[in-house]
Amino acid sequence: MSINLCTDQLAMALAAPGQLVSVSYLSADPRMSMMADRAAAYPLNHAGAEEVYLMRPDLVLGGIYTNRGSVEILQRLGVPVLLLPPVDRLEDVAAQMRTVGAALGRTAEAEAQVAAFEAALAALRVDLPPVTAAQYHPNGYTTGTGTLADEIMRHTGYANIAARAGVAGGGVLALERLVMEDPQVIVTARPWPGASRSEELLVHPALAALRARAAQVPLADAGWSCGTPAMLAAVAGMAAARRAMEGR
Repeated sequence: MSINLCTDQLAMALAAPGQLVSVSYLSADPRMSMMADRAAAYPLNHAGAEEVYLMRPDLVLGGIYTNRGSVEILQRLGVPVLLLPPVDRLEDVAAQMRTVGAALGRTAEAEAQVAAFEAALAALRVDLPPVTAAQYHPNGYTTGTGTLADEIMRHTGYANIAARAGVAGGGVLALERLVMEDPQVIVTARPWPGASRSEELLVHPALAALRARAAQVPLADAGWSCGTPAMLAAVAGMAAARRAMEGR
């Protein structure tokens, strides 16, 4: 069973029929998961040590930051747990697919899917002069160097404003700095239902003026959440937007 959004996606892609017995509840949320339809076929868990232990899994898949309390209890109880780090580089996607494939006894399936993923990724590479772009989300959150999002942007023909501004990993980019950088493209997530104060920044008049002269790429959060083959949707969206700027 899997107790992490990203390992859920890898497990659903690679497991043999009947092998995967549960995925995390986040995988059933289409705002977070690119595989919500497939997740609906599995019992959902909340990564609680008790619920995991009672299912008697032969292996638990999780992330290194997944509910550390539950993970430590399961390990003390002798439950095998495989923890994967977040993917920060495009080349690490295939490595994690192979790791999970080996753990599930599905090496051949993993190799086949790695080949398909790498071919699709190569086809989406954009060899055009980079245009400046910025990811901008609620509270001014963005992603800079050392992130999968930055690699996707560079792979598809963009120069990341956050990286140029010195943001390493995930961080906050002040609206003033964003306006001064004047990116040619702004990448934003679709608003979630309801309202929150964190999203108020996204309707600021200064940002509205910037958006009026910049191209916009609205992409679902789910496509950027994990380093799995499902992220190809985000890569394809970015590549299509970049090529469209050249009339291609």
